[in-house]
Amino acid sequence: MWAAAFIVLALLVTCALLFFWLVGERGRWLTSTREFFRQSGFRFRTLHGYIYLRWTPRYVKALFSLPPPASSPQGRKAAGWLADHYHAKVLRHDHARAIVGLERDIPLQDLEQIIPYPVARNIVLNGPPDVVVYECPCRHARAAHCEPTQVCMLIGKPVTDFALEHQPGLTRRLSQAEALELLQAEHERGHLHSAWFKDATLDRFYAICNCCKCCCGGVSTMKQGVPIMTSSGYVAEIDRELCANCDDCIEACPFDALSKNGEGVVRDWERCMGCGVCEVKCATGAVSLVRDERKGIPLDVRALA
Repeated sequence: MWAAAFIVLALLVTCALLFFWLVGERGRWLTSTREFFRQSGFRFRTLHGYIYLRWTPRYVKALFSLPPPASSPQGRKAAGWLADHYHAKVLRHDHARAIVGLERDIPLQDLEQIIPYPVARNIVLNGPPDVVVYECPCRHARAAHCEPTQVCMLIGKPVTDFALEHQPGLTRRLSQAEALELLQAEHERGHLHSAWFKDATLDRFYAICNCCKCCCGGVSTMKQGVPIMTSSGYVAEIDRELCANCDDCIEACPFDALSKNGEGVVRDWERCMGCGVCEVKCATGAVSLVRDERKGIPLDVRALA
């Protein structure tokens, strides 16, 4: 099944290339398409990026239809490729707000300890950032999904212009204040923030997703053993004196990192990604995020600038 998926992807890329050569895009090149290819050049992964951005909902839905990657050797190989080329950094709420709230350009270099992947290690975050909100393809791919659905935030040109021109019914531009309000609302709903990187989108950071545990493809892929997301650099810590043993944090954790034994709620260090959802859902203040250097360096632009 995974081998067939790669064959289909190759055929789609070939068809897209032929389409460009023969007739162009809608009879002409849209401005955002020209800029996308000008910045990235004509390469296989650029065409892949075009397909991904142009038909994101269908792309994600097709991935969801595949069997779990661990079910076959081909699936495990494909999962390794996916983790190297498409991945995310979990963000604490204040770190996500710091990116959206930028007021000046910040170049980030040598990010191996922050983003331990082969791509997206040298990036520039432009401030104030251009932000476009997009219909979440993961939520729409589920038969029963969470609301609201317009919660994925694309960051920076030409990706934002590309989405607006190609998906006008699914996107809208946000002011900086509106973007911060969206992050706050999703935080209060108990959804985690994650910064996404993809080599097919100009080798750069391009989105902040606000992910729920039941719909997010990244979360479900992580739980299947594919390291597509990396920790925020923090872990949850439980104060047993304040803990009411209500199980709210256990039910809310996207990565199944919390459970209960005879002594109360316990945390699985390996599974904990430091997203802070448990902290939000704890009514007694018993859960907090603490810095853990073994989990890597946080993507905190205020400290890395």
